Amino acid sequence: MKNYAKIIIITILCVCTLVLSVHAVSKIGSVGNEVTEIQKRLFSLGYYTGKIDGIFGSKTRNAVVAFQKAKGLVPDGIVGKKTLSALGLSNTGNNTGFSSSDTELLAKIISGEARGESYLGQVAVGAVVLNRVVHPSFPDTVAGVIFQHGAFTAVSDGQFYNEPTASAYKAASAALSGIDPTSGAIYYYNPKTATNKWIRSRPVITTIGKHVFCA
Repeated sequence: MKNYAKIIIITILCVCTLVLSVHAVSKIGSVGNEVTEIQKRLFSLGYYTGKIDGIFGSKTRNAVVAFQKAKGLVPDGIVGKKTLSALGLSNTGNNTGFSSSDTELLAKIISGEARGESYLGQVAVGAVVLNRVVHPSFPDTVAGVIFQHGAFTAVSDGQFYNEPTASAYKAASAALSGIDPTSGAIYYYNPKTATNKWIRSRPVITTIGKHVFCA
């Protein structure tokens, strides 16, 4: 009878461990590429200011909690499925959580919108797209953001459908890896050509090349 009770207890513990391993993707003590991607994304969104080292310590946890609170998630400091999704990442074995199709779409919009800009300026445009993916005011996929009605001139005038430049592919990969020269911008415009008064009222974060990037 005692052995039977022990078996039941062990079984319960195993099930609990399995549940935690499925849902607690990254937490205090976790290390590896996924933690690195989480830190990069939190850094680009302005929640994390520590070292991007792939080690889930107290600074990373505090950043996760702040992000979870801002997104209306349970602020437990654990990056489970919902938090990972809100960050625009996934635990499918893909370090970035984005597909080859996402890379292609991002390269096309970068090429269409910023092929005359410097490499940094092209990465910045890609970063804006990805910042919108994780922002609650925009669609939660790369395709959804890019094809949102009226969002990008390059889609409206057809330049998006041209073959992307080599630098656009490189910039897309950089943006997908978490590099964000805009520090979390979700809008940008060319002050010499923009006629929309609303976009000019947005808080400016930085200027890169011909584009002003704002929140």
